[in-house]
Amino acid sequence: MGRINAGRVILGGLLAGLIINIGEFILHELVLKAQEEAAMAALNLPPPGGSAIAWFVAGGFLAGMLTIWLYAAARPRLGAGPMTAVKIGVVVWISVIWVLVELPLAAVIGAVPYRES
Repeated sequence: MGRINAGRVILGGLLAGLIINIGEFILHELVLKAQEEAAMAALNLPPPGGSAIAWFVAGGFLAGMLTIWLYAAARPRLGAGPMTAVKIGVVVWISVIWVLVELPLAAVIGAVPYRES
């Protein structure tokens, strides 16, 4: 078993992050834009600004890096190729779904003891 090629993980992670960010752009600017603007207006909030968008883009690249690092780690065990990449993509997706349940639950439970002084 060889060592993980960090340079290739970075390159692949940047490519994966680019695809994630393009997909997010299409989703939020072309598919859901009107609904998101209406939701923000209903909450009396401004649309996300430049710094928030920068964080989202950085998160997309970070997700790409993590995904390709997991692929590199799994490759010696599962073999190289698209099926291993798909399996890793599904594992990352399941992790995101888990966080969608875990974080709201953590927020509700963590908010219980909070009080203003």
